[in-house]
Amino acid sequence: MKEIKNFCKIALVQAEPVLFNKKESLKKALNYINESAVHNPDLIVFPELFIPGYPVGMNFGFSIGKRTQAGRKDWKRYHDASIVPGDIEFKALAEAAKKSKAYISIGFSERDAISATLYNSNVIFEPNGSYKIHRKLKPTGSERMVWGDANKDYFPITETPWGPIGSLICWESYMPLARVALYQKGITIYISPNTNDNPEWQATIQHIAIEGKCYFINADMIIRKTSYPLDINEKDVVAQLPEIVCRGGSCIVDPYGHYVTEPLWDKEEIIFAKLDMNLPISCKMEHDAIGHYARPDVLELIVNER
Repeated sequence: MKEIKNFCKIALVQAEPVLFNKKESLKKALNYINESAVHNPDLIVFPELFIPGYPVGMNFGFSIGKRTQAGRKDWKRYHDASIVPGDIEFKALAEAAKKSKAYISIGFSERDAISATLYNSNVIFEPNGSYKIHRKLKPTGSERMVWGDANKDYFPITETPWGPIGSLICWESYMPLARVALYQKGITIYISPNTNDNPEWQATIQHIAIEGKCYFINADMIIRKTSYPLDINEKDVVAQLPEIVCRGGSCIVDPYGHYVTEPLWDKEEIIFAKLDMNLPISCKMEHDAIGHYARPDVLELIVNER
């Protein structure tokens, strides 16, 4: 393993997306990047599907064996607000990474340039503007009606001065073998863009930090009932939602499972922290899930990266 720098400064953005609006969501992301850059962070992290937002509670007119035309219109609107990698939105984010001299992780709804299929994706930009995309392996529950299964870009990692970093999106972290696939690549920082504000999730992220002996970056968002456009077709569904649909809970957990920053609830804020990057290695003295605390003669994970 390459020698890594001792500290990584992180800016973790908990914010409310502009639902169904690609242009305004991008604008908000760029504003937060500029605000974070004043503090000279090494890494800036945004939540799941920040562009164009996570439409919690909506069903886009789907029911078993049936669809509605009104639902199709809402889906088409979300489709049009999704991003094709390499388009103007990506160019703007790449320039922001160059300008801020930071690595930037942000969740987005990816639209395939050829087909109409959408993917729940996360991208990590490097300070030189290059990037790697991870597509969610298995959309959770009703997400499968909106986003497809990943068909490429399974477990990309980004080499940084603080070690390899990678991401699993939301409930991908409940896929044990997917976690191991990242551990096998030596990640020191595990980024989790998600929409999980339930208390059980906090137990999950502490466990994973201990298991992987890595920093867990829990990137959640704020979604309010007022986040939804007034002119969507599923007004009746949105009307039944609570005033705060997703409370956030963004935080950072160290390789011991301790909070570096406590969960943040019910508000937008940038969480700043300085991570001691000696911990991921030193903690492996007694437990290394893919090293001396493994039994490769008994258990083996085979990952199909093609």
